[in-house]
Amino acid sequence: MEEASQPARGGRHRGRLAVTPDESRAIEWDCARLVALYANLNDAARWEEVAALYTEDGIMTRPTAPDAPIVGRAAILAAFQGRPPRKTRHLCSNVVVDVLSSTEACGESAMVLFTPEGPPLAGSFFDRFVLTADGWRFAERRGSLAF
Repeated sequence: MEEASQPARGGRHRGRLAVTPDESRAIEWDCARLVALYANLNDAARWEEVAALYTEDGIMTRPTAPDAPIVGRAAILAAFQGRPPRKTRHLCSNVVVDVLSSTEACGESAMVLFTPEGPPLAGSFFDRFVLTADGWRFAERRGSLAF
């Protein structure tokens, strides 16, 4: 591993001040909560609230369309609003958040999507989180399907 990518004890990480263990746990908790909130709001079809979990210039790719990024909060909202109504239940687990600094984190989670229309879909989300004036938000959320 390159020296620049290793956090320095009590010092800096990638040119930013390192966070304390308590701060790191708080960031991990906030970001993991964002993952769960996203699933719950998505299942409730509360599209404005789902879109508000992204930064203004956020990027989203659905697990079913990983090569078709949707860029910007307004475009993300329009994409959700343009979907036909459906019943879903997203289950997210195995959430692991890595704190990069006091304002940035990245994470991965496993996802299973249930719908009445067919068999469940299993996949993952790879996230970049940033701290904004409104709290932690997705800067990027990339979905993929395993099967």
